[in-house]
Amino acid sequence: MAGQRTILHADMDAFYASVEQRDRPELRGRPVVVGGAPEARGVVAAASYEARAFGVRSALPMSRALRLCPEAVRVSPRFDRYGEVSRQVMAVFRSMTPLIEPLSLDEAFLDITMQTTAHGGAEAAARRLKAEVRRVTALNVSIGGGANKTVAKIASDAGKPDGLLIVAAGAERAFLAPLPIRALSGIGPKAEALLTAAGIRTIGELAEADAGQLERMFGSRGVQLREMARGIDQRPVEPVQERKSISAETTFAHDVVDGSDLRQELRRLADEAARRLRERRMRARTIVLKLRYSNFRTITRRATRAQPTDERDVIAGEAERLLDVVVEPGDRFRLIGVTCGHLSGLEASGQLSLWAPGDARATPAGDAKL
Repeated sequence: MAGQRTILHADMDAFYASVEQRDRPELRGRPVVVGGAPEARGVVAAASYEARAFGVRSALPMSRALRLCPEAVRVSPRFDRYGEVSRQVMAVFRSMTPLIEPLSLDEAFLDITMQTTAHGGAEAAARRLKAEVRRVTALNVSIGGGANKTVAKIASDAGKPDGLLIVAAGAERAFLAPLPIRALSGIGPKAEALLTAAGIRTIGELAEADAGQLERMFGSRGVQLREMARGIDQRPVEPVQERKSISAETTFAHDVVDGSDLRQELRRLADEAARRLRERRMRARTIVLKLRYSNFRTITRRATRAQPTDERDVIAGEAERLLDVVVEPGDRFRLIGVTCGHLSGLEASGQLSLWAPGDARATPAGDAKL
């Protein structure tokens, strides 16, 4: 199909646990859980597939994980090591295409539209990528591919572990239709409960749902969800350029729930980011919210606006709206951050104080798969 994009979603398998098994040969083939000690109320940050067979998952209390799998070996997290391996993985990704959008240490979108023909097609390109990651790191990566981010991410999840699934152009809707709605990015427990109560249980049923009903349930996000359910997703792969962003983040001494303390810190970070922008005579089009949960799962969500800004209230408002989309009752956070990206100088920005809140385009990013 002329002009057809080719997007890959690459996701390392059980990343933290796999790094530990690779570095410590005595752990290979054994159930491994990465996380804090049970006596310190630790939680599972990652579990090997051997441990997952016993029902162990990330975010479980470590005490429960060890009851489910008494033979499990608990390993304390080594985030410096995981960061080192992540840099190797991302370098492999960039050897194929410069259009890389990292979502976490172990996960990224790649736009290989311009490279597909040279590699003999999307599947051949994905196989070469898997082989190179394996050669460089001795680890497995699952890859999904298709015409857009939604399809690519779901395809990579469906193929795990060590999977490879490419959805052919034109087959997106048929591929998605039988899957449960929770497979769609952006549908958490609250959204799933609302949709299930409305009789919508599969992505195919969501694709056929009444647009007005979905808008009443979720606002403008409901229309976006239906489009994604139909295999339509125009979001581009947005490379992260560290030198063209300004960030501010806080790691809490104790886990924090959603409430006045978290919101106050978010506004403080927005104020700090806005101050840095003004000092550099820069303005930003993209606002990124970063959250790290108590179980070390890290996600980012972003909103891209039509015009750039350096205004604290605008940045804080966008970040809070992104937080509202993802936060669930009982969530506990150890880190929160705000990044301002897609920067431009004041000379290029023009008169920029006329934004309306509705100008933002919020785009979900994938959760880290631990």
